Amino acid sequence: MRLATYTHKRHTGAPRAGMVQGDRIVDVAALLGSDTPVEMLALLERGPEGLVALSAAAGGFAEEFRDALHVPQDLAVPAWEAKLLAPLPQPPSLRDFYAFEQHVRAANERRGRSVPAAWYEVPVFYFAHPGSVYGPDDNVPKPAATNELDFELELACVIGKNGRDIPAEDALSYVAGFTIMNDWSARDIQRQEMSVGLGPAKGKDFATSLGPFMVTTEELADRLVDGRHDLTMIARINGEEVARGNAKDLHWTFAQMIERASQNVELQPGDVIGSGTVGGGCLLEFGEQAHPWLQAGDEVELEIERLGRLRNTIV
Repeated sequence: MRLATYTHKRHTGAPRAGMVQGDRIVDVAALLGSDTPVEMLALLERGPEGLVALSAAAGGFAEEFRDALHVPQDLAVPAWEAKLLAPLPQPPSLRDFYAFEQHVRAANERRGRSVPAAWYEVPVFYFAHPGSVYGPDDNVPKPAATNELDFELELACVIGKNGRDIPAEDALSYVAGFTIMNDWSARDIQRQEMSVGLGPAKGKDFATSLGPFMVTTEELADRLVDGRHDLTMIARINGEEVARGNAKDLHWTFAQMIERASQNVELQPGDVIGSGTVGGGCLLEFGEQAHPWLQAGDEVELEIERLGRLRNTIV
């Protein structure tokens, strides 16, 4: 299933969860027979059983309206009329790992050092700010203090049930789905902060983009090989391709990331876990001579096979 958080002129109140079927968005609440709107987090809090029930209801809906020219307005809206938000506009938590070796090596070379030995011992992450999440086609403000604004092309998973001290061999059963993530970075601020031994903090917390959809795990099962998804990842700036990689190149798998993230703490439905930047997936790796830092007016589009395209404009 391809799930989205959306708003539409027919609906009032909070954004609601929808399932994308072709050129329409089917309301999750209507599919599940709920009298009140269902938000994405509330859907995930129903656990895996909730997604199973939704999938069954979606199959019945598709069969019933297979040849219909029109669908009742209380069930679905035209996709082109809806405004898509981040699948989880404010996730309970947002962790970003550092899991692609090519990116880690290139970033450290830029800083004049080799990859720290500890990186090969455990998967590491930092906490991003869940209150600074942007969705597809949102404008992302450029922090006034930075002259080195960067994007980061990432894959992210969304946790679908509670779990603590989750072993890697069971970890993927805790994943509800995957989405595209752009970890916006102010490199000059990040560099200043991390010289102290902490961070990245203000170098990162101003913006993270997610979307356009959350694609559930069964939709990607045929691309899962040795714990990694074979999915092409592309970044474009103002329509020009600047980066291309593949999610299968992860050094640390999402199962290993989840195991690490859940040590001594409980993960919750809706928690987002980012992969870190795919190799070649940010301007830091190119160098300013190859491509200038992002400026107001630049459009950044990230595409991951089967997950869609996440587009934002810097303002």
